[in-house]
Amino acid sequence: MSNSIDQDFEQQICDYLLSHPGFFVRHIDVLNDLRVPHKTGGAVSLLEHKVRMLQDKTEAYQKQLQELVTVARDNEQLNQRLHRLTLNLIEAQSREDILATLQDELRERFNADAVELKLFSTRELEEAQVSESGLAMFRTFMNTDKPTCGPLKADKLRTLFGEQAGDEGSAALIPIRTSDLSGILAIGSKDRQRFHSGKSVDFLVRLGELVSLSLQSMDIRHTP
Repeated sequence: MSNSIDQDFEQQICDYLLSHPGFFVRHIDVLNDLRVPHKTGGAVSLLEHKVRMLQDKTEAYQKQLQELVTVARDNEQLNQRLHRLTLNLIEAQSREDILATLQDELRERFNADAVELKLFSTRELEEAQVSESGLAMFRTFMNTDKPTCGPLKADKLRTLFGEQAGDEGSAALIPIRTSDLSGILAIGSKDRQRFHSGKSVDFLVRLGELVSLSLQSMDIRHTP
């Protein structure tokens, strides 16, 4: 009961001070004499406490601003890399050129340890789906339209990257589709945390669309 009365009384004080902003102007001695307990020990004046609160807020805002600037800078660098990759893919004359471009650009500019492009016709995919080896292990992924990131077991790493694969690592897997082909663009790293499940896939979606369009355009140009 006493606790409830104390809370009501404190609320009345708060309401009064909020509705009478000139109180401390008229009673400056009270303002100067007030002391507020500090979490690090001791006590400070009300004005000092207010200044510290403002400083803490300013530091928090500065940190948030710096994080936003860092994200913006990273996105700008990513866009520049994607633009360069787009120009190089436009110049590609064959599927081999496309793979070589992807390997050069993604290894050098995206810190990848291995890059592979696995493509299959519809008939090959159907055969893989009834097989118990090879790319059959990726049939669930191949039926989706979204990239995925995460660590992979040694057998999957070997299936994707062959001799380049180690015993452990992580990879970004990107679905590739044209009118006649489907497949996987695999970007691998020996670091199991390089491509983790919480990583944003927005860039990977754009990369998959870019490679798919490049392959589709290649097929059209080489159609008799």
